Amino acid sequence: MTHSSDARPGLTLATVAVVQFMVSLDLSVVNVGLPQIAAGLGFSAVGLTWVIHAYALAFGGLLLLGGKAADRYGRGRVLLFGLGLFGLASLAGGLAQGPGQLVAARAAQGVGAAALAPAALALLTATFPSGRARVRAFGVWSAMNAAGGAFGVLVGGLLTEYASWRWVMFVNVPMAACALALARRGVAAGRPTARGGRPDVLGALLATAGMTLLVFGFVRTDRYAWSSPVTLTTLAVAVAILAAFLHVERTTAREPLIRLGLFAHRSVAGANAFNLLVGAAMASAFYFVSLYLQRVLGTGPALTGVMFLPFSLAVIAGSVLAVKLGYRLAPRTLVVIGGLLTGTGLAGFGLISPNGSFTTDVLGPSIVAGGGFGLCLAPVVSLATAGVAPRETGTASGLLNSSRQIGASLGLAVLGTAAHQHTGRVTTPGTLNDGYALGLTLGAALLLVAVLIALTVLRPAASPPRTAQTEDRDLLPARD
Repeated sequence: MTHSSDARPGLTLATVAVVQFMVSLDLSVVNVGLPQIAAGLGFSAVGLTWVIHAYALAFGGLLLLGGKAADRYGRGRVLLFGLGLFGLASLAGGLAQGPGQLVAARAAQGVGAAALAPAALALLTATFPSGRARVRAFGVWSAMNAAGGAFGVLVGGLLTEYASWRWVMFVNVPMAACALALARRGVAAGRPTARGGRPDVLGALLATAGMTLLVFGFVRTDRYAWSSPVTLTTLAVAVAILAAFLHVERTTAREPLIRLGLFAHRSVAGANAFNLLVGAAMASAFYFVSLYLQRVLGTGPALTGVMFLPFSLAVIAGSVLAVKLGYRLAPRTLVVIGGLLTGTGLAGFGLISPNGSFTTDVLGPSIVAGGGFGLCLAPVVSLATAGVAPRETGTASGLLNSSRQIGASLGLAVLGTAAHQHTGRVTTPGTLNDGYALGLTLGAALLLVAVLIALTVLRPAASPPRTAQTEDRDLLPARD
């Protein structure tokens, strides 16, 4: 790695672009390959959800710790660590011979992503502090973020059908190696920016363990009833661990992951509650629609990936529209409109039928849900950091990213379990369709609750006057 005086802004930008594309791609590339992964490694219907849970819980649970570690130990060092771990975990996942090995590899990927994502974004912020270069750099970052998410399902489908499901894991290896080579040549070693106490590792482990056990308790209800001693004990232990996390955050002598007083801000609490529910609904929708297209309609993986493109493009269009409407409408208004549109799209998905088709059952809801989802992405970030002290803006925006990942795992656990129980033991296209339709309808209900939270918790506020400084600031993404 270069010394700070030898840093090359172009190579730093290239490194961050590859990193963001890789992380964004990995959030969606696995979804289309899930049926083939289940068949290849022998996952049960409920066990398959852990391919998603393992990554989301590790990523979301450790994201704040990753950001604080980057500040304390040096962004360049943490970036290299995250890239190395992410690449090795992807290789291990592609070589997995059983469900446990793949789930462990996905969890390791999440740990790597939690380290490299905030470090990469912090490096970009430090390398391009102001001016047109900063706007251009974050424009590249945003484009890579959108491109990774948009093409993840397409790439996953093509690789699964024409190579093997293992390539949805292997595809990250060359990207991680490329980013490592670029980082060693062009990223400044830099100095730690934080001189406070050590990061709260115990708190991060407690939060991740508590959420993992909570999800485990939910998904095990396919074997143990909700009222069984096993389920009740598991959930009680999970709640106890999460309570211990809150205690540690209040009393730790180290630097806490998050100051709990942040939640006294209605905007922070409301935006994170909204984001958690949206993450729960959208992750479940991706999961159910992917399985519906392949297991009910009999669509191949490659064509399934193509069929997800209208949704991805609608998200991009919604994001662009949010910028234009942001000059006239307050963020809360955009969040409410976006949430209602997303919920309407998911309700449309809930009408899927065993004899349906892409054009009649999937295309319309995809465009409506995708556009609504894109419409509320940027405004919810604005709301989550409104009224927060400048020194805590990074923590508040990192918390928002964590809430989406944790919401994704919790939502998939609850909705996936409900869908599986509704399907029953006899799995035919008809019973599978009924289960997926129930899960998607429940997702629409979650969006309705999210909109109610936005209306009642978030304060109405007028859009602030636009200045050159605020326009430059609003182009910047939230720090992970």
